[in-house]
Amino acid sequence: MGPMKIPKTPLDLLDLDLPRGEPWGYGFAQSLLKAPWAWWALRPTPGLLQLMRQDLEVLFLELEERRKEYPLADLGERPPHPAEEGALAALLTRDPEALARVLQAHGPYPFALYRAFRFVGEVRPLERYRLPQEDELLGYEEQLKALRANALRFLSGKPALHTLLYGARGTGKSTAAKSLLHLREARMVEVEPNALAHLENLLEKLALLPHRFFLFLDDLSLDPKEDSFHHLKALLEGSLEGPPENVLLLATSNRRHLVRQTGENPLPGADPSAWDELQDTLALSERFGLVLTFPPFDKALYLKAVAHHLGRPLTSEEEREALRFALQKGFSGRVARQFAQSLL
Repeated sequence: MGPMKIPKTPLDLLDLDLPRGEPWGYGFAQSLLKAPWAWWALRPTPGLLQLMRQDLEVLFLELEERRKEYPLADLGERPPHPAEEGALAALLTRDPEALARVLQAHGPYPFALYRAFRFVGEVRPLERYRLPQEDELLGYEEQLKALRANALRFLSGKPALHTLLYGARGTGKSTAAKSLLHLREARMVEVEPNALAHLENLLEKLALLPHRFFLFLDDLSLDPKEDSFHHLKALLEGSLEGPPENVLLLATSNRRHLVRQTGENPLPGADPSAWDELQDTLALSERFGLVLTFPPFDKALYLKAVAHHLGRPLTSEEEREALRFALQKGFSGRVARQFAQSLL
């Protein structure tokens, strides 16, 4: 375990995402959520509690010194998170059991404070992210209803299905997936494609946490010859590194079977290696228990979407302009939104 990093000067506080209230106290509270022993505290032993108590005694004295040396008013604007309030209370009372309960209830940093993350080999919190409007997608009401119902089952602790959102570019698959963050208690980790090989490390951590996570794999298109394909296949097929019960996979893809295919589908016996590759492909896609298809827009739905984004009916001239705008890009929700924005 390395040394705990605590703010030493007011400039150190400016690097933190602090809530309203006494900045030194909340700065130290965040240090406790980031402590080297924070993950160990999810299953505390007597020796660990003793170590935590010693650190709390030392930090309490240092906090008193900082407050006297650099008295500061509010540095933050947001309300404090319950994890920050709990960690500060445990520090002021030097109570390691109380701090362990805070970590068990909310998790260590960054999971204690944020709901959206990006995994690039390490977890990075998304302090600010665009949350799609709940009425942003038109034409896919049944798909969104099924997606939401499955997500609510998962968040309530009931059995739920790993989900594949399949369709043409610009139809709103990613927007639909990200809209699940509107649901209470939902948390989402977006996995960068080059980080798929490190999923096991991520899942080991997520399995220890009290939260439930959507693991978001955007624009998935894999090749059986790549290692990342086999990492995901093992994950979905229930290997020892399979997803824990508090993780649900959400993937979007422009290809039904997720794999870049060339030529015609092989027949059994015609080319054993090509046939095996196709079977791998089918096995992977079929591991997603819920497959939701987002078909391309037609002209009528495209014009309806433009009017929806504008908040009013289109004039005849605007309809003609909208259709000219879509000549190169095609009909899609994304193009409809882009054209509407050009008129605002």
